[in-house]
Amino acid sequence: MSDLRISSATLEPPVPIPVSGGDSPAKIRDAAQQFEGLLLGQILESARQGEGWLGTGTDSSSDCAMSFADQQFAAMMARQGGFGLAALIAQGLERKE
Repeated sequence: MSDLRISSATLEPPVPIPVSGGDSPAKIRDAAQQFEGLLLGQILESARQGEGWLGTGTDSSSDCAMSFADQQFAAMMARQGGFGLAALIAQGLERKE
């Protein structure tokens, strides 16, 4: 195998994405909250992998039900503040005047 090399071009700072004038702070907060919900859902799903969550086993119906429960629980956690990531993301995306 060849060695993995990182060129200096890949280490440049990312180009900021402009926020269009139609993006209200409420829309930004909602998008940030949805993102945090997706992230929390992934964390819950990865925690449940393996032998199952609370002894649910591995049949497909319980996997589907637990996946739905994970999504709903994660969305509720994000609405209640979650890890606080939504607030940080929204603050970073809102345009400073």
